[in-house]
Amino acid sequence: MGQLAHSPEDLDQIYRNRFTGRLAYRQRVWVVLVKFFARWIPADAAVLDLGCGYCEFINNVRAGRKFAMDLNPEASNRAAAGTTVFQQDCSEAWPVPANSLDVVFTSNFFEHLPTKAHLERTLIEAYRALKPGGCLIALGPNLRYLTGRYWDYWDHYVPLTEMSLGEVLRKLGYEIAVSMDRFLPFTMSEGGEYPIWTLQAYLQVPIAWKVFGKQFLVVAKRPELPC
Repeated sequence: MGQLAHSPEDLDQIYRNRFTGRLAYRQRVWVVLVKFFARWIPADAAVLDLGCGYCEFINNVRAGRKFAMDLNPEASNRAAAGTTVFQQDCSEAWPVPANSLDVVFTSNFFEHLPTKAHLERTLIEAYRALKPGGCLIALGPNLRYLTGRYWDYWDHYVPLTEMSLGEVLRKLGYEIAVSMDRFLPFTMSEGGEYPIWTLQAYLQVPIAWKVFGKQFLVVAKRPELPC
């Protein structure tokens, strides 16, 4: 679609500055988070990590085939062996066949797209690539609970809630299976590095999400074909 907000080189610099000194901690966090998301990901699934960043999710998930997509060239250096990485604008045509993916996973990515038109085109491509019955798992900062903090990051553009994301997903033909307004805290890129056992405990106590959660979690499915 063009009109990208940042060049690949710009993204590389932004994320190197943002995540310096926290990569090992983020890796430990994602080992735990992947176990939570595994309930929606069959062990033999074809999975694409959309906006994969440093590949913490895709490197840790158990899957039959692994794909990752990001404009940042560093993604190719971070991906584990056996993962196919696409360095491209996600709102352009994806180089995967229609009906070929079981899961598209994305975390804290949609807000980085430059416009809602880019987001809608991305969701259209995900729908095309998913098999009937396949699912999109999306989490991201919920503007309803963040107000000004949402704009503390130079590369945030599209403000979202679970409601606005759900609305466009339904418009495009998805069925909403899970819609949580509060799930994880806002960010892992700043603040203290809490013991990993606290995250494990947090994920087992949904009532805590209502207190500390600032990110939404939406799971949407491409409908099964009629019999």
